[in-house]
Amino acid sequence: MGATPVSVAHTTYNPDAVYLSWEVDGKFFGDGREVALLEYIYARPDLEKLRGNPQKVLQAIDDYGRSVRGLINIGSMKGSIVCDIIARHRPAVVLELGGYIGYSAIMFGHAMRQAGGKQYYSVEKSPLFAAVATSLIDLAGLRDNVRVVVGTGAEGTRRLYDEGKISRVDMAFFDHFKPAYTDDLKLCERLGVVGPGTLIVADNMVLPGNPRYLEWVHASVERKREMDKAAAEKGNPNLQYRNQSISSWEPSGQEDAMEITECYGIEE
Repeated sequence: MGATPVSVAHTTYNPDAVYLSWEVDGKFFGDGREVALLEYIYARPDLEKLRGNPQKVLQAIDDYGRSVRGLINIGSMKGSIVCDIIARHRPAVVLELGGYIGYSAIMFGHAMRQAGGKQYYSVEKSPLFAAVATSLIDLAGLRDNVRVVVGTGAEGTRRLYDEGKISRVDMAFFDHFKPAYTDDLKLCERLGVVGPGTLIVADNMVLPGNPRYLEWVHASVERKREMDKAAAEKGNPNLQYRNQSISSWEPSGQEDAMEITECYGIEE
């Protein structure tokens, strides 16, 4: 299918960017570490220097992840790749599915604003995580450009569409419940939220992997039409995609990959 015309820079492994282990007593998130992060940041002696400064807020989150407890955000190594994509693609509207504590929304929302973009919508299923993210986004000075929506990927996408907040997005970032990637992309296709000109960045193509999603975005139009006949969730198989896989590292230090997918046309 060929490479996406958006030039994507690769990163090198940076051991100084690695967090503490994600796993603590068998849990990877939702054990109080997210609220503890918020308390940690607001107790910092340099809090006033963080206000209105996205990069310093991100650094504070990284400090927590490296010294207190690991966090399952995208981290700086993979995050820098997405920031490069944003700088080159210059999206006006971005849809994120899976916001967690707001790290990616702060990093990518800031990059989008610097590139002239207008609105970043971050959908997060957990009301608690969404509240943490909203507080940190506000601290970073991004309230006017980044909005957090509570709900599953499908619920948040549908609500934003029904409210008229989104019609067609320039970029989507998937980092939520992995089995939902394909059906949520298909929903975006049906609604017209994804169409020619949209760039989709999907995380965790190795950890844990997502064969069903990759099969859909790599399939020909003819093959997708056949796949859709028996599918419970219908997409728009006529959309044409080209893809590029980019390897990088999780903040845990484990190697992973992101799939960069460009919708470049519609076959009638």
